[in-house]
Amino acid sequence: QLQLVESGGGLVQPGGSLRLSCGASGSDLDYYAFGWFRQAPGKAREWVACINSAPRTYYADSVKGRFSTSRDDATSTVYLQINSLKPEDTAVYYCAADPYGSAACPALDYQYWGQGTVVAVSS
Repeated sequence: QLQLVESGGGLVQPGGSLRLSCGASGSDLDYYAFGWFRQAPGKAREWVACINSAPRTYYADSVKGRFSTSRDDATSTVYLQINSLKPEDTAVYYCAADPYGSAACPALDYQYWGQGTVVAVSS
């Protein structure tokens, strides 16, 4: 059973940056793909980024150029760097993982989910 724990959220002013972390516990994590999702108040959850086992990264059009995801398999940690934050980035951000790690990860039906970390962007 894979467990995921997100951290790094907080309150930040518009234009600021945050780095979210997702710590994973389990075995053979280098075979997994990891995705990042967010859910804003009153809205549906949306996919924003992912990284597969290659590693290859994918981004939603709405965040390209501002979001960057990476992975450190040695420490079983996945990161989401968020730059030039906007109020519309306010959401709960979730990390997810799937063992079909070589796939094009936007299309995955992720099996494992973290509890989320809150990002609030406000002046």
